[in-house]
Amino acid sequence: MGSLKEELLKPIWHAFTALDVDRSGKVSKSQLKVLSHNLCTLLNVPHDPVALEEHFRDDDEGPVSNQGYMPYLNRFILEKVQGNFDKIEFNKMCWTLCAKKNLPRNILLLSDDDAFKVWVIFNFLSEDKYPLVIVPEEIEYLLKKLTEAMGLGWHQEQFEHYKISLETTWDGLSAWELIELIGSGRFSKGMDRQTVSMAINEVFNELILDVLKQGYMWKKGHRRKNWTERWFVLKPNIISYYVSEDLKDKRGDITLDDSCTVEALPDKDGKKCLFLINSCEKCFEISASDKKKKQEWIQAIQTTLNLLKLNSPPPHKEARQKRKTLRQKLQAEQEELERQMKELQMANENKQKELETVRKQLEEAAARASEEEKKRLQTQMELQDRFSVELEREKMVRQKMEEQVAQKSSELEQYLQRVQELEEMYKQLQEALEDEKQARQDEETVRRLQARLLEEESTKRAELEKWHLEQQQTLQVTEAEKQELENQRMMKEHALQVAMQQLEQLEMDRKQALEQYEEVKKKLEVAASKTKSWKDKVAHHEGLIRLIEPGSKNPHLITNWGPAAFTEAELEQREKSWKGKKEHS
Repeated sequence: MGSLKEELLKPIWHAFTALDVDRSGKVSKSQLKVLSHNLCTLLNVPHDPVALEEHFRDDDEGPVSNQGYMPYLNRFILEKVQGNFDKIEFNKMCWTLCAKKNLPRNILLLSDDDAFKVWVIFNFLSEDKYPLVIVPEEIEYLLKKLTEAMGLGWHQEQFEHYKISLETTWDGLSAWELIELIGSGRFSKGMDRQTVSMAINEVFNELILDVLKQGYMWKKGHRRKNWTERWFVLKPNIISYYVSEDLKDKRGDITLDDSCTVEALPDKDGKKCLFLINSCEKCFEISASDKKKKQEWIQAIQTTLNLLKLNSPPPHKEARQKRKTLRQKLQAEQEELERQMKELQMANENKQKELETVRKQLEEAAARASEEEKKRLQTQMELQDRFSVELEREKMVRQKMEEQVAQKSSELEQYLQRVQELEEMYKQLQEALEDEKQARQDEETVRRLQARLLEEESTKRAELEKWHLEQQQTLQVTEAEKQELENQRMMKEHALQVAMQQLEQLEMDRKQALEQYEEVKKKLEVAASKTKSWKDKVAHHEGLIRLIEPGSKNPHLITNWGPAAFTEAELEQREKSWKGKKEHS
């Protein structure tokens, strides 16, 4: 289903692109509705106009882009395709939309029908990427098939020159460029228009219609047993035979499946080159024109049966898939190689940057070493200058020291003289100390007397402190009693405050109860007034309405209609009310 979807998307893309007149990537909704209706008709898909209108509802203005149309196309059309449709008619509808706008007018060797077939072949061989292009490998494959069909040899050098003449960034040709290339006759070597058309038709039958082999052979009838020449067409699962090669009058089909066989037969009944096809329905005896044709047909039919048993696609589709896989593999290898080259280039650049960084670091280190050497020399010169200055300074200091030594020697003589003077003073001081010693003994006697007096004074002070402590203890006891009384007073004040708060709360509750009582009283008064007015109304309409009350035990009055519903007292009261009303009126 995926391959069928991709196969259908390519012609639809051409049609959508052709409807995009302004090349803005968008198409008007009315054109897309017509395109969708035609696609549903040709693909045998039930058309749902409600879904179409819902998808293209006018909640936004302007045309619809390819991305906006693709969800509807996938959901409501392509996913419902079953394969039971005419592919040629489908391709012709898409071709009609895009050919008038894009088909070049200078295609000398191609008719419109040939151009259509080349366009369909392009869609089959092009890549599954948009915008659609056919890569050089597929162009070479198609041109080889065409030259072989025309009976010509393939010249690889000519195609290589053609590729070189194009741009270096050339990725492939569009459908219209391919049609122009084949129509120009560049690779047909002067072949006429009919030959080119026959070659295109042969390649178209093989690649698009899956015709594996075709040609005239003789078939033996099943009823009359006569031999008739027919045009046989071999496809992957069927052999059809026609009256002639124009394929207009189809005479029957030979269905191929796993149980079919093909085998050669000996010549008989004057017919040569016979072979037999055993199908699930019938056996068909066929006569080829010669042994070569016979062997080719047997081999082709046997190959087809083998492909059916293996559930493999036709050879040209399998070859295309292999070429595509090979291109993808080469592209992946190329991308991997480019990635590795980029990594190597980045690694090389990183290495270059590292080397440049190391070189700069070496240059900076050399510059620093040179600068340090200059500083070292400068420091050495400064040290030499400083050493010479220090040497001069040391000489001056030595000279000063010699002067100081001379000065100190004179000071020493003066000091010795001073020592003698001090010894004499020491003798005088010893005499003074003897006198002071005697004075101290006298002072000690006086101090002992003072100590005795101080001891007596301390005794009296201790007694006074004892009395002071007793007074303080008495004061502390009095203070504790005072604190206890103060605590009791505080507790009573707190209890009084709590009682006052409770009293205020009770007062508020009493007020609220009084207010509720007043409200209830008002409600009772309103209810009483309503009841009184109701009773007045009942009394006013007494003649019409009377409340149902318990009956009196007294004997009832008898009226013309039976026992009365009132007593005599009530009757008298009503008479009085009636008379009063009359007098008032």
